[in-house]
Amino acid sequence: MNEKIAKSVSKFLSLVLRHSPETIELKLDENGWADVEELIEKCNKKGSQNQMTVELLDYVVENNDKKRFAFNEDKTKIRASQGHSISVELNLDEAEPSEFLYHGTVGKFLDSIKKEGLQKMSRQYVHLSKDLETAIKVGSRRGSAQILTVRSGEMHRDGFKFYLSENNVWLTDNVPAKYIQF
Repeated sequence: MNEKIAKSVSKFLSLVLRHSPETIELKLDENGWADVEELIEKCNKKGSQNQMTVELLDYVVENNDKKRFAFNEDKTKIRASQGHSISVELNLDEAEPSEFLYHGTVGKFLDSIKKEGLQKMSRQYVHLSKDLETAIKVGSRRGSAQILTVRSGEMHRDGFKFYLSENNVWLTDNVPAKYIQF
């Protein structure tokens, strides 16, 4: 499989499954699931540069480095695992985080974070990583990574809820600045 094609398809799937299904007139159910046949048909009707097939979708789901997408058990439906800016109910179970989690960002946001903490902004949740390597990758997407350490164990003991997505991203509604080590 051509990795350039797989990356392009992954970006397009992020758009339609996480942010703008209307781009191809795709319908998602309340849990963010799209019918695979409908997705393929509408992607190909849109005239994307890559012909969408079940095999291509399967490759992208299996090989995406961040495991952004998942199929249901019989592979008739597909959805983004997290990162939605549209309202979907992922039916995530509350989970107890490790004592520390990490968040990658860039320097220009540090002043705001010091005042307001980490906010979900246009997404459904704040995203946190269990390891520094992942946080560095995330923070590096927009420049030089600044890694924040979140005292997630303390937050949890103080009543904040945490969820673990299907692709092992920790999610919470917000992180007040007092729980962040800069």
